[in-house]
Amino acid sequence: MAQISQVIPPTKVFLDVFLLLCVGFPILFLFLWAQPYERGFFCNDESLMHPYHESTVPSIYLYIVGLGMNCIVMILTEFLTHPRDTQVKCFGRTIPSWAWKSYCVIGVFGFGAACSQLTTDVMKYTVGRLRPHFLTVCRPDIDCTLAANQHKFHEYFKCSNSDFMNNRRIMKEMRLSFPSGHSSFSMYTMVYFAIYLQSRMTWNGSKLLRHALQFIAVLAAIFTGMTRISDYKHHWSDVLAGFSIGAVVAIVVAKYVSDLFPAIQPEDDHHPTEMNHLNGRNGHAQSHV
Repeated sequence: MAQISQVIPPTKVFLDVFLLLCVGFPILFLFLWAQPYERGFFCNDESLMHPYHESTVPSIYLYIVGLGMNCIVMILTEFLTHPRDTQVKCFGRTIPSWAWKSYCVIGVFGFGAACSQLTTDVMKYTVGRLRPHFLTVCRPDIDCTLAANQHKFHEYFKCSNSDFMNNRRIMKEMRLSFPSGHSSFSMYTMVYFAIYLQSRMTWNGSKLLRHALQFIAVLAAIFTGMTRISDYKHHWSDVLAGFSIGAVVAIVVAKYVSDLFPAIQPEDDHHPTEMNHLNGRNGHAQSHV
């Protein structure tokens, strides 16, 4: 018969979901309604003169692999590593312990992903750095052939490229170069995936399998970031900043938020009685000397 190992208060679930929404809603708000800082430009800035290309790694593929693969791996791993005869009780119902554990690990992973994305978006909208294809997409109504306009910083202008004028998404995103969202998201999901494997993958059939999977995951994130440079979506510094944000958030969440690596108590804390007993014996021996 299945054993109930834990009773989960419903308030715990509600609070977790509420806090996750508190981090996730600002991301949606920025995406739908916020406007980035309107930065000016120099006519002779060659870093803004690149052509417009579609993304080699579209956002939908990024989310399918980054979120979907991690969730599937976590559910399968928790299902295979947890005993079948233990259950937990929540909302008056009993559920398998592996299902509750899957909820916990995916919840922490999702919280970290939201923190990484929100950090990236706040920086994007605050800085408003222009993308490498800015002059191609916008085509400002300023005559850059005039010598007087070459080394002048232009802050007041309107875009005149009729090919992109009706695409509000592209016209908004041309000001959201720093840092790279693709780079931060891919690096967070893949570094966290590698850390999760380090903690949970205990199969001894191969010494290198776990490390090979970790390398492939991080390499996929690096490839994603490099395509953002070759597609002229970002400057190299945007990608480097995105990588840094994703990796730092993944490491901090895995170490301080998740329970992938539980803290080990010092041995001295486990045997206070034994230490007192030894001290007492030593003192008794000395009294007879």
